[in-house]
Formats: sequence, C-alpha cells, structure tokens
Amino acid sequence: MKAIAHFLKRNALTLSTAESCTAGLIASRIAEVPGCGAVLRLAIVTYSPDTKTGVLHVPQETIDRHGLTSEPVSLAMARGMADYTDASLVIANTGVADDGADDGTPPGTQCFAWWFRQGGAVPYDIEFSEKRRFGGDRNAIRIAAASYALSRVQHYHALAVRR
Repeated sequence: MKAIAHFLKRNALTLSTAESCTAGLIASRIAEVPGCGAVLRLAIVTYSPDTKTGVLHVPQETIDRHGLTSEPVSLAMARGMADYTDASLVIANTGVADDGADDGTPPGTQCFAWWFRQGGAVPYDIEFSEKRRFGGDRNAIRIAAASYALSRVQHYHALAVRR
C-alpha cells in the first residue's frame, strides 16, 4: 500500500472512503503507511440500507431498482461521501462477503466506485465503477476487495486526467 499512498501524495490527491462490505479496510490500508495523514481525509462505514440512505443520501429508488450490491449504489455512495469531504478522490464499495444476501447476489460480489473531484489535472468531476467477484471466505473477500479498490486508483486517475 506504500506505493498507492505515495502515488496519492505525488499527485496531490486526497482520499475519503464510503465503505460497506470492506468496513473501513480501504482506509485502513492507507492508514498503515507512515505519513498517510497527508492524503487520508475521512472514512465512513455504512452497512445497512438505512444508513446508506440516511448518511450518504443514496436514493431509496436506486437501492430498490438496482439492489444494495450494485454499481449504481456504489456510485451514489461515492457522490454522497463527496458532500462530506474536500477529498479529491472518493472510493466507495458495497458487496456480499458471504451467503447472507437476500436478493440472490452471489457471495464475493463487490461493486466499486472511484469519484474524482474537479481540480488540478482533472477537468471536471469524473466517476468510474466496476463489479467484480472474489473467492474465499468472508474475510479473504473483504481483504481482496480493499486491495483491489486501491490497486485501481492509478488506472482511473490516468483515465480521469485524459478526459
């Protein structure tokens, strides 16, 4: 994670996270790196639907239409977090780490969003999303999802800067 933290610092990016399934692991991975205070702004963990709607202002219609584990919900979580922070990058995650999903979403399904705030090399607010599936037990899935979310920062930053 050192490389990602240093990438954020080199590119004058600050990070906030809105996490469900990863429960703060994305932010925690950055916090492992000495000097991370220069890049880490805020992390919010929202597990339940009512905290997604109440805290991050995810529209209930988005949850009803697409399900809790969906790219539209992860994007709405990122947008909601952007209202709380001045961070230039928000990463959001929602997913299923075990067989507890009521809607039939397969275990290991994770949805991510990366939201970049206008400024610097980014010409306007830009967002990206992905859906991935990871294997393993509950915690292996959560750890893999957190690592994956951070591993995609450089890729999406490059795309954001090119637009």
